[in-house]
Amino acid sequence: MSSSSKLAVPSSPSTARGLYRVAIVGGATLKGKEVAEILNERNFPAVDVRLLDDDESIGQLEATGDEISFIQSVRAEQFGHVDFTFFASDPECTRNNWKRARDAGSTIVDLSGALEDEPGAQVRSAWVERERGEMWQPELQPGPCVVAHPAAVVLALLLMRARKAGSIRSAVATIFEPASEQGQKGMDELHQQTVNLLSFQPLPKDVFDEQVAFNLLARYGPHSPLSLDSQEARISGHYRKIAGTNILQPALLLVQAPVFHGHAIAVFLEMEQPIDREKMSQVLASDRVTVASADSPLSNVSAAGQPNILVSIKNDSARPQGIWLWAVADNLRIAAISAVECAESMMATRPLGKIQ
Repeated sequence: MSSSSKLAVPSSPSTARGLYRVAIVGGATLKGKEVAEILNERNFPAVDVRLLDDDESIGQLEATGDEISFIQSVRAEQFGHVDFTFFASDPECTRNNWKRARDAGSTIVDLSGALEDEPGAQVRSAWVERERGEMWQPELQPGPCVVAHPAAVVLALLLMRARKAGSIRSAVATIFEPASEQGQKGMDELHQQTVNLLSFQPLPKDVFDEQVAFNLLARYGPHSPLSLDSQEARISGHYRKIAGTNILQPALLLVQAPVFHGHAIAVFLEMEQPIDREKMSQVLASDRVTVASADSPLSNVSAAGQPNILVSIKNDSARPQGIWLWAVADNLRIAAISAVECAESMMATRPLGKIQ
């Protein structure tokens, strides 16, 4: 059996799609599964994909493309001869293991948000870099690549394009957070709360420390390990880093919604001059943004599995200069696509991979 414990026989380097070895730490998480799927969809040149996770998931079987892989434990030797390591685990697991991967010579792509304060770390979005007309300059030994929060990516793209329609005086965004941003535990707690409410049973509150089912929250309970304020600050910080200082910073409000999956974002733009829907539609609709017709009912369900941001546009009836954008996006898919695109841009730092 190969070092990655694949059940299917791996291709030889001469016949494989490429020369890179990849590890996904958190291979059994929602983000980890999405990264594995995107690697396959984009034909990432990987001859070997190792799925690593904590004790609860060891031995579990997961599909990686046309092959089946075992989830293996996160050990230092698993990072040997690995070119790219994606950390889709919880932040603590990332902090405990990323230096092992780095010291083994692996390029680090962080989806957990744990490494953005590490020396040399860069918060990146390939989508926004393309929009700005920038080409990422590879370094010989790049620091950790931190994947920008998907809500920050949505806001950056929309505001960068909206200003092509006219000068923006102010911007306000309300972001509706899905339970999947807190991983499987968040999804499970929302599910169990929903079931228990309908059967008049006590509610589990280990994750949110508050009722999330059939409810909207601007703050979690005092005993929750999570904080909407800190997450809101993280989105705002990522926006500044990827959009740049010359783009208007929107006022943000993050709200926990009783939904399992997908961001929904209401954005109000006050323009210097009245802008009609058609003009705004023309500047927004491009790479990675799809503008829906005026009567199309967009929702987070509409966005599930979609690689693009879906947007509807509406003028404000009380303010001639006001215009509303209703944006929905698959948070996990956007994060995974962004992570894989960042890895693709860093291939120049390892032109031959480590396969010998």
